[in-house]
Amino acid sequence: MSPELSRRSFLKYTGAAVAASGVLTACSNTPSGAATWAMWSSSPAERKVWDDFSKYVEQQLQVESIPTLTPSGGYPTKLDLQLVSGTAGLVTALNGTLIPTYAARGAHRPLDDLIAADPDFKLADFYPAIQKISTFNGQTYAIGFDVAPTVLYYNKTLLAKAGIAAPSPTEPMSWATFRDLAKELTRAPDQYGFTCAPAIDDLVSWIYCAGGNVMSDDGSRSILSAPEATEAIQFVIDLFVKDQVTPPISNLVTESSLSNFMEGNVAFMQNGPWQVVNVRKAKFDWDVIPFPAGAAGSTPRVSGSSFAIPAGVKGAELDLAWKLLKTLTSTGALDIYAKAGRNNPARRSAGSAFKPPPDNLGVVQDILAGKVAGGHAYDVTTNWNQVKQLLGQDLPRTFLGQVSVREALKGLTPRLDVLMKQHQDNVRQAEARKG
Repeated sequence: MSPELSRRSFLKYTGAAVAASGVLTACSNTPSGAATWAMWSSSPAERKVWDDFSKYVEQQLQVESIPTLTPSGGYPTKLDLQLVSGTAGLVTALNGTLIPTYAARGAHRPLDDLIAADPDFKLADFYPAIQKISTFNGQTYAIGFDVAPTVLYYNKTLLAKAGIAAPSPTEPMSWATFRDLAKELTRAPDQYGFTCAPAIDDLVSWIYCAGGNVMSDDGSRSILSAPEATEAIQFVIDLFVKDQVTPPISNLVTESSLSNFMEGNVAFMQNGPWQVVNVRKAKFDWDVIPFPAGAAGSTPRVSGSSFAIPAGVKGAELDLAWKLLKTLTSTGALDIYAKAGRNNPARRSAGSAFKPPPDNLGVVQDILAGKVAGGHAYDVTTNWNQVKQLLGQDLPRTFLGQVSVREALKGLTPRLDVLMKQHQDNVRQAEARKG
């Protein structure tokens, strides 16, 4: 463990969650020669996928595979403690929003030297979006296993009953058209036009489509109060408060767009292809289409997850870790992931395994390839969990009509700017260590 950050001070700064700064090194403390790796898993279906991954690792590497599976809600906390105590596996899974956080504090090693020294590894097979998500300060810190844009799910049965033609699978509808459809399909309290989560993760797709962002290009200040972002947030809040085309929110913390949609009385749901495996259980016909196009087009959030190697893994362990990481992100492994319907694989060569239903599932890969609409890799900071926590304090109240969008942003902006300054400090410190 690095002398710069003790376990006590680490927990003080993170609250046993994700640190914003400091340096961590970690080494594995596991059976010698075993392929040890960490992943989140919150359901029997997910566990089955990772069990199949583990068998595949053993077949390919001829060593024992030991995955550590943790429910998704507790995964970051557990990983942090493992990194501090030196008990992390040779390879760890990272949500893309946390890659800059771990990279900036030195918890994981850059992979560029390993990639350059391995002629058999083809980074070009991975979609550009996941390559961007897995990069920090110009260096590659992780290799993706899934990547996908936010899309719009729609209830085909409900639209057909209303005599409304199915939306185009290739031409995104405008915001105005979407809003009109949502209003037309709302029959409160029995039927609603739209559902999404009352949080920044969903709002950001509308912000990107309007040409805005949470932060400036250099990450030095918040630009949520700029016209593009403000108008996008206002558009979504109006759907909830003014137009009332969404199911009433009973609890901001537990509100679930998936649960709302699965009831069968909501026309459109904003979500990602990672929910395909769950929506397949619906008792109605449904499909997916590109996200509605704003002033900047259809450019919603693109999210992804990756595998990384802790910084303290060295020597013979590093050789095994690289082989393990390559195996976990290989076409063969991602075929397992895609066939199970978990999400769109990060590799182009594994894309054919992510098969319908729904009928329009191929639009996901067309968006990533730039053939249909577009996408915007999720821009995050080195202290993104703190940014999300702050945005989660006041912004959700706008969904209830308790405070106006402008009032909420006026109060949030100064505090966001403080976090952006902290982010800049983290980047500078990381750059200094790199130099």
